[in-house]
Amino acid sequence: MIDLHTHTTYSDGTDSPLALVKKAASAGITVLGLTDHDSTAGWEEASAAVHGKVQLALGAEVSCLTEDGISVHMLGLLFNGEDKALQQLLSDSRDTRIPRMKKMIENLQAAGYEITLEDVQAATPPGATVGRPHLADALVAKKILNNRDEAFSGLLNNESPFYVSHFAPTPEDSIRAIKAAGGVAVIAHPFASRRGQILSPDSFASLVDAGLNGIEVFHRDQSGEERNQLISIAAALNLVVTGSSDYHGTGKMNLIGENVTSPAEWERLESMADQRRVVSR
Repeated sequence: MIDLHTHTTYSDGTDSPLALVKKAASAGITVLGLTDHDSTAGWEEASAAVHGKVQLALGAEVSCLTEDGISVHMLGLLFNGEDKALQQLLSDSRDTRIPRMKKMIENLQAAGYEITLEDVQAATPPGATVGRPHLADALVAKKILNNRDEAFSGLLNNESPFYVSHFAPTPEDSIRAIKAAGGVAVIAHPFASRRGQILSPDSFASLVDAGLNGIEVFHRDQSGEERNQLISIAAALNLVVTGSSDYHGTGKMNLIGENVTSPAEWERLESMADQRRVVSR
């Protein structure tokens, strides 16, 4: 089984990289994509944990904004982790997350919700990139909400009055940076309508021009109809079709390996990187 989209405590997951690799092995995963938000900080620990049949496809999920303000996530895989331009792009995105979080908290406080930055920091694991999932966890800890899913379907949805965007590259700039670093770019859950605004089919032309390699089609937040539409788009544009769990540990209901990528599509995707960077032992 090939699962190309997972998270650890270095972003908004609840498993350490070591624990994630162990869970992947137990679940029968053969290729695991490690894609923390805007961070490669978990690469070293995960790589050291690799053993047996599990291979590791290192990467990151890059936070992007289209020119008309739609939030897009771009999975970069198999890139050179020492590429300075890409690391600067990731760093710039992380650095704007605290001001953004403060503004979201201010919005919630103005509406009468008793939540503070200290509450969010207490819910954020050491070294993690702070984000909405940690705000969700703080709201749950304060018994304002019941779980993360309730938070993201309500107060923290992209279209919520409490939502605040942050600095992010355009999807096209993100793709170009990933490709320049030798990696491959796969757009994550582009038609996940339950998350708020989504891309239109016409949006893919500029992404392909920038070098997009694939589309994450099989994802729990995309309906059967949305998946079929994405399969048609991928076929028309000669893009790789992937499936992933978007596993976050106990932070979300997503189960590791619940959606997977076919071996043939993975072989095709891996061949598009400038060199073989899969970690195995």
